[in-house]
Amino acid sequence: MTELRNNIIHLLTEDARLSVSEIAKITGKEADEVANEIKALEDSGVICKYTVVINDERAGKEDVEALIEVKVSPMHKHGFDAIAEEIYRFDEVKTVYLMSGAYDLCVVIEGRTLKEVARFVSEKLSVMDKVLSTATHFILKKYKVNGILMQKEDGWNNRQAVHP
Repeated sequence: MTELRNNIIHLLTEDARLSVSEIAKITGKEADEVANEIKALEDSGVICKYTVVINDERAGKEDVEALIEVKVSPMHKHGFDAIAEEIYRFDEVKTVYLMSGAYDLCVVIEGRTLKEVARFVSEKLSVMDKVLSTATHFILKKYKVNGILMQKEDGWNNRQAVHP
């Protein structure tokens, strides 16, 4: 990958709202060249989506998120890919990762209530043929998301000291 492409990726990762002209100014390149590089990154699937990070607590969002560790039996000739595809097709699923360790997949889901998330795990995920076991962890509070702190910096030191 070229230095310009790496720079564009870095800049858009930090702030996806940057315009082509702003990126051109920062990189010292012509706007047309930057626009062509961005288009090529989008067309090739390197840039998949432009998004925003929302502070759910401040936005008053009440949905429930859970991280589910899933142990699976890999499928012959398909490994983990086929079972991961089966899982990520559910609407509730936001993210699926293959990972090392005691579990094979990390699945992040979202639901309106704890009961809805529990129902997804018990009625859709756990009953799949290749799923051996799951461990569900409800996300209680987010401190940092995609490199962004969800709390004000000065609020971190306002805890009272604990004395025995």
